[in-house]
Amino acid sequence: MPELFELTVAESARRIREGSLSPVALMESLLGRSERLEPSLKVWVTMDDKLALETARRRERELEQEGPRGPLHGIPVGIKDIYYTQGMRTTCCSPIFEDFVPEYDATSVALLKKAGAIIMGKTVTTQFACGDPSPTRNPWNAEHTPGGSSSGSAVGVAAGVFPAALGSQTGGSVLRPASYNGVVGLKPTFGRISRYGVVPVAWSLDTLGTFTRSVEDAALMLNVMAGWDANDHSSSSEPVPDYTASIGSLSSPPRIGIVRPFFFERCDDEVKGRTIEAIDRLAEAGALVEDVDLSCDFDTVLSAQRVLMTVEGAAVHQKNFSLRPDDYAPNVRGVIEAGMVTPAVTYVQAQRVRRSFRRAMEEAARGFDVMVSPSTVTPAPRDLSTTGDPMFQAPWTTCGLPTITLPIGLSESGLPLGLQIAAGPFDEEGLFAAASWCEGILGLGLKPPV
Repeated sequence: MPELFELTVAESARRIREGSLSPVALMESLLGRSERLEPSLKVWVTMDDKLALETARRRERELEQEGPRGPLHGIPVGIKDIYYTQGMRTTCCSPIFEDFVPEYDATSVALLKKAGAIIMGKTVTTQFACGDPSPTRNPWNAEHTPGGSSSGSAVGVAAGVFPAALGSQTGGSVLRPASYNGVVGLKPTFGRISRYGVVPVAWSLDTLGTFTRSVEDAALMLNVMAGWDANDHSSSSEPVPDYTASIGSLSSPPRIGIVRPFFFERCDDEVKGRTIEAIDRLAEAGALVEDVDLSCDFDTVLSAQRVLMTVEGAAVHQKNFSLRPDDYAPNVRGVIEAGMVTPAVTYVQAQRVRRSFRRAMEEAARGFDVMVSPSTVTPAPRDLSTTGDPMFQAPWTTCGLPTITLPIGLSESGLPLGLQIAAGPFDEEGLFAAASWCEGILGLGLKPPV
């Protein structure tokens, strides 16, 4: 039998509803895990174990007296420290916000609470969710980067400190750390989850996402958080289906398009070989596998993404940077300074490149149920001065298509590898259906040696 801290969101929620699992017992198991691992992994910015346990007791009383609030009743969740949490510090891992306590919740956090989830604490992010490495350590090998910027969220899920967590992605900050740590990372369609109450990096790119240990859990989390929000003009009014109904729903194997250009040219030989092995297994199980015909210049797309991120980042931080420049870490400082000297014409051209790329990728997606590519260029680098290269995740952020990464095994050095799976805009139903099928074929639940 698995330990309570090893349970998935779906399994924990089912047991809690049935009365065979106490929210308090689940929290106690996770707190024990956190106490043992936190000194070495450094997952948390803010975590009050007494408050977390008291909230679990409250959820238990609610369950006994009124029944479950919603589908996540009693489920502890880690929250990246750029999400506003009412009465709990939101620091962005910056001295500028070290004492900032919001008076309201981000919309996504409020929806989690409404569904019965417990905000267990705030997880480490790189400063302002940019590229400066955080103190968090990879549970597979502490000498290798855990990725970023959502490092604490990814590591906490991988190590069993919590079953699910929130992250965000402007370049590759969900999909990359998910792959490096051997968990499921979801970056939904741009606008699918409201960003209200989340400190921005770049308004036209930022996408909120999740870390879980299964595709079903990712679907359950999105069920709760997806939808239009009057407080976020970029949120979508597209209908929100029951994503969990997509799990195991395929009547026949999916049609899968392999994105070979750029991805298979830039990854190392091991990543390429293991990705091909995974795709071959899917084909042997009945998937119709074909190459995607693309003529996109991915290097131009990456350059455009960088322009958008730096210019919009400079706009976000203009006031604070003018007052406290020395409180910014080197990478985020470089983002701001580059954005400040970028001509408006360059920014407009970058938006044009992005629109053209989005149209091309949306057209490509129409020919397949999903498209696949390696999640990362290499396994997690043995270099704590970097969060890794985001070049394989940034294209999916730039075009805004929903993308999920699944573990496909371990490298020869014992580090996780992942497969990125993407679908058409707002086709998270199709994405979850295909991804859960792939998950069933690949059958990998990775556990780090901690």
